[in-house]
Amino acid sequence: MLLLAPGIRYFPDYFSQQQQASLLDDVRAIVTTSPLYVPAMPKTGKEMSVRMTNCGALGWVTDKERGYRYQATHPVTDRPWPAIPSMLLDLWNSVGDYPQSPEACLINFYSEAAKMGLHQDRDEQNLQAPVVSVSLGDTCLFRFGGTNRNDRTQSIKLSSGDVVVLGGEGRLAFHGVDRIYPGTSTLLKNSGRINLTLRRVTAS
Repeated sequence: MLLLAPGIRYFPDYFSQQQQASLLDDVRAIVTTSPLYVPAMPKTGKEMSVRMTNCGALGWVTDKERGYRYQATHPVTDRPWPAIPSMLLDLWNSVGDYPQSPEACLINFYSEAAKMGLHQDRDEQNLQAPVVSVSLGDTCLFRFGGTNRNDRTQSIKLSSGDVVVLGGEGRLAFHGVDRIYPGTSTLLKNSGRINLTLRRVTAS
């Protein structure tokens, strides 16, 4: 484990290749019932460059009309989200250092051209629980800073199987993905990156 900044912990190669393949099977099963869709920004309706879905009791969604929020059903199918895979629950228990289980797992798919601008994860009622992030597939350039948008940022390459935890002082750190490095992993048949983000949403 490496401490990248106060509250930001990095676990390189946390998942073996076999475990990554198993997680990918879990993701494919989730997408079968809760398909990937393209989220849109509040107010402007501009589509994001990632495609996404969720698993867990709650899922993070966004659209032009209602903005950022958590809800119990898929915005397209209106069906409940599938359960969070046991391997991810085990991960939370191992690195999360928090007594309550995650309620949401965001699944973002990045094509080689996709990015994620600097942002804070602050749509949750519970800002004491950490955010636990898993990288699968192609390497990305992950950028992170402080709790103010103008704070100095640092960058690190995240490879398939890596885990990052934002907790404590780092829970509200600004972070984003500047680029994807195509062909750096053979996990996904047609290249790309999957990011799995575990979150506790409610305060109780």
